Amino acid sequence: MLQIRHDLPENFLTQRVQNLHCDLSGPTLIHLPGARKGPVFVSILLHGNEDVGLKAIQEVLLRYQRRELPRELVLFVGNIDAAKHGLRKMPDGEDFNRVWPGTDHATSEISECMRQVFEYARSQKLFVSLDLHNNTGSNPLYGCVNRVDPRTIQLAMLFSRTIVHFQRPLGVQSAAFSELCPSITCECGRIGDAAGVQRAAALIDACLHMMELPNHMPPSSDFHLLHTVATLKIPPNCPIAFGSRDNGAELYFSQDLDHLNFRPLPPGTHFGFRRPGSNSRLAVLDQNGVDVESDYFDLREDSFILQRSIVPSMLTTNIQVIQDDCLGYFMEEFDLSSNIYQA
Repeated sequence: MLQIRHDLPENFLTQRVQNLHCDLSGPTLIHLPGARKGPVFVSILLHGNEDVGLKAIQEVLLRYQRRELPRELVLFVGNIDAAKHGLRKMPDGEDFNRVWPGTDHATSEISECMRQVFEYARSQKLFVSLDLHNNTGSNPLYGCVNRVDPRTIQLAMLFSRTIVHFQRPLGVQSAAFSELCPSITCECGRIGDAAGVQRAAALIDACLHMMELPNHMPPSSDFHLLHTVATLKIPPNCPIAFGSRDNGAELYFSQDLDHLNFRPLPPGTHFGFRRPGSNSRLAVLDQNGVDVESDYFDLREDSFILQRSIVPSMLTTNIQVIQDDCLGYFMEEFDLSSNIYQA
């Protein structure tokens, strides 16, 4: 399935995301030469409806139409079929950001494609890896890392001083590529957020120009590091609703639940409701995939009440995203003093 080429399709720099299928037949690696060896790797459209990566790379490459790139660039264009239909992933299809090496998914054509991308990247001695995403809900622009080491933190800080360390979900691009080079995921705000596009484009351009990343940990006052501790899942086939409690749903949440993102919530915070008589519960999975709901919620008169301080992220009211992925995540402050830097 993987296509590898060393030039840009004729219309790539101006093409709309929905029309990329006119120029590319499927997942495609585009390796462009540059003045300096050691490519910057950029992955875009692992989720087909998240167009920030395409817009950012177009903005950067338009600057270099008639001149050499400062450094080699390897661009991976992912789920073109889903992009055609404006979807995160195809119905009954796989999530392109859950099937990279390290996944717990069964081997498939898509996971084999990602393995081929990984092996190609391994052969190129990458400088850095950037995975560009939009998200739903109200979130700041922030970087995600899978390793806490000086160069990875320095790279993430080029995008945002807000950084989230995570271990799950498994099979994500940034985790796989962290074995090869400093690797981050950039969460660039909602689809259509111009600030996210500009920040992502500036990051790509900065990486193309850099000689090397500093190999010392910056002062802790220069960045805010959080760590994902749990994933919130809705039980399969469980009807949910936001706002109204009169439509037969099993679980109810505030219509502006996503506005809790990146806000510290103290114990005793009301998080949601369960329909009286229902047995539905929230699944709260820790970093080992174990359901630890009782550690986080006390169910009082069908209300989910927080038992401990947490900081939510990626909470969404988009029911399709919730069904495809999750309701959101819980985070805690990352204690750098207790962390041994990962080599």
